[in-house]
Amino acid sequence: MRKSAILSNILMTTALSFGLQAGAMAADKDTNTDHSATAGEAVSDAWITTKIKAELASTKDLKSTDISVETNNGVATLTGTVPSDIELKKAVAAAQSVKGVQRVDSSGLKVNANK
Repeated sequence: MRKSAILSNILMTTALSFGLQAGAMAADKDTNTDHSATAGEAVSDAWITTKIKAELASTKDLKSTDISVETNNGVATLTGTVPSDIELKKAVAAAQSVKGVQRVDSSGLKVNANK
């Protein structure tokens, strides 16, 4: 008889434990923030950055090795140096040509004629 009482207590404790855990998980589900949109934006921004870098690298007569690209919410930020105004304009045009780019900020891209 003692064994069945112990077994009953173990089963009861286990059942209650699972029930409380399920209830806690259900309550947590409602309070968690949905980060899926943020993750999607990050993937999209990373994709845009990669596409811009590829576009810059393949643009004729543009030395893109000194240009850094960062994208945040579709806004591409170009920083670094280029040898001429023409190359600056080419870099901006290349970035604007990439699908998903909302705007190009080239205020950090400077002309350095010594390059």
